[in-house]
Amino acid sequence: MIILGIDPGSVVVGYAVINKNKDRSLEVIDFGCIITDKFATTGERLKKIHTEITKLTEKHRPEIAAVETLFFFKNVKTVMPVSQTRGVILLALAEKKLPVFEFTPLQMKMAICGFGRAEKKQVIEMIKKTVDINCFDLKKNNRKKDDAFDALGLAICAAVKSY
Repeated sequence: MIILGIDPGSVVVGYAVINKNKDRSLEVIDFGCIITDKFATTGERLKKIHTEITKLTEKHRPEIAAVETLFFFKNVKTVMPVSQTRGVILLALAEKKLPVFEFTPLQMKMAICGFGRAEKKQVIEMIKKTVDINCFDLKKNNRKKDDAFDALGLAICAAVKSY
C-alpha cells in the first residue's frame, strides 16, 4: 500500500511517500519539501502547492494520505496561512479521491516516540530507526528540513492505522 504523508506549512510543505509491504514492513519511496517563494503572493504559493501535490499523487499513485491537522496555534498570523494551505492540499487529495487520515502533531509524536511532547530531534532519530533512509541524500535542501521528517512521521502513522 502506497501512503502519502503531508506536513502543511504556509511556505514549506513536507511530503513523504512510503510503501507498506504485505509483511507490514515500511519502505520509503520519496520524501522532501515543496518550497515556495516566501515573497510570492498567497495565490501563487497556493497554486504551486496544489500543482506539486497533484504531481506527487499522479507520480506515486498513493492509496491513502495522511495530513497534519491544526491543533493549537499561539499565533493567529500563522494559523490562517496554514489553514489555507491545508485547504488546497485537501482539495488536491479529494480530486484524486484519496482517503485522508488526519493527525495532530501530538498524535504523530506519540506514535513515533511514545511521547506527545517529544522534540523534533527525537522524532527525527526515531524515524531514522523505523525506516531506512540511507539511500537518500539528506543534505539535499528539500530533505534536510524538519517538515520532510514530519511528513514521514505522518505517513508512518497512517501505515500503522491502516491495518
